[in-house]
Amino acid sequence: MLFVALGKVRAGTTKERVARRMQWTYPPGGKLVAEYWLQSSDPVVIAIMETDDIGPVMAATSQWDDVFEWRVFPAVTAEQGMELAKKMM
Repeated sequence: MLFVALGKVRAGTTKERVARRMQWTYPPGGKLVAEYWLQSSDPVVIAIMETDDIGPVMAATSQWDDVFEWRVFPAVTAEQGMELAKKMM
């Protein structure tokens, strides 16, 4: 299952956050699909993880909740969404 995490800046400077990110790795149990750094404040980070349960997502966001306010959503790809839509019709 895919989870999309949207991070809004809570604290710290860009330099501080980037330095910390350079030293940090995602916790085990999930696969990072994509991570985007945006030139906005909400969201400033988009992380997409694939995992069987939300545990690894919660582990990742909790390690950053001092500098980001997180919103996490389950998601499907457009292709998966189209298949689901076909089944509903």
